[in-house]
Amino acid sequence: MQLTLEFGGGLELLCDSKKIHNVNVENQNGEDKLTMKDLLSWVRTNLIKERPEMFMKGDTVRPGVLVLVNDCDWELSGQLNTSLEEKDVVVFISTLHGG
Repeated sequence: MQLTLEFGGGLELLCDSKKIHNVNVENQNGEDKLTMKDLLSWVRTNLIKERPEMFMKGDTVRPGVLVLVNDCDWELSGQLNTSLEEKDVVVFISTLHGG
């Protein structure tokens, strides 16, 4: 499944300082649909180059990371259970900044 992933607010630093990633994600559990939970696992394994704890806590994103699926807050579409479709755009933005 072809997806566009965007990282901002400092999260791009965890992915070789690249903000936009056009990726092809295959569902690992043999199901037809890809969920956000599947995608997050794939991102942790394939994109995050350092300090994955800054992006994820357990099976989900850390508090303070805004997730948008096609410009819609994932909290409105089911969070980890959100189903993804071909050519979806998923954006991760850190809202936390050190001082």
